[in-house]
Amino acid sequence: MKLTYHGHSVVLIETNGKKIIIDPFLSGNSQTNLNVNELEVDVILLTHGHNDHVGDTVKLAKKTNATVVAPFELATYLSWQGVNVHPMHIGGAYQFDFGTVKLTQAFHGSAYVDEEAKQIIYTGMPAGILFTAEGKTVYHAGDTALFSDMKVIGDRNVIDVAFLPIGDNFTMGPEDAVLAASWLKAKMVVPIHYNTFPVIEQDPKAFVSMLKEEIEGKVLGSGETIEF
Repeated sequence: MKLTYHGHSVVLIETNGKKIIIDPFLSGNSQTNLNVNELEVDVILLTHGHNDHVGDTVKLAKKTNATVVAPFELATYLSWQGVNVHPMHIGGAYQFDFGTVKLTQAFHGSAYVDEEAKQIIYTGMPAGILFTAEGKTVYHAGDTALFSDMKVIGDRNVIDVAFLPIGDNFTMGPEDAVLAASWLKAKMVVPIHYNTFPVIEQDPKAFVSMLKEEIEGKVLGSGETIEF
């Protein structure tokens, strides 16, 4: 399995001959090295409906014929935009040919903002993602506050890599993310959702330095990869 971080909350997973991208916010993302016009993917996984996570989903899905896996209300909304969807919801898991996806809870909001129409479109509950393939489990927390059921997620899953937001203001800050990492008992933790906007500026190396010794923290620049 190959995992590549592409800035903000964008993670590309390559496994079982497929390319799976999580939260493809590319256009307008100052932290990414990806160009939506040049990207090819098979699957798009979405944690919630905020614009900086849905991002280029519709354009990318139409261009590549990728399937979009998302919480039910968000998947329904995107299906109306003419893309292929697989709706899921929190607590549910589904075994695809590329791996197993399970949605976990996340404490956040979820709505798509149509600035032109000045409309806020409700897109259901936000989620985190547990992705399992090749005997490895990856946890992408999405946008979330710290919540005590992260202990349950850690107790019930052997997490190889956890992608955790550290930006504060909209999500967990570094101190809460350190506690989340402890509860999740992930072997490796990668910070995400920081430095894209002034209000979420953080030092990812300082975050990694605060992790317990038994947890490997790894700061990835945009385009940097983990393979295992």
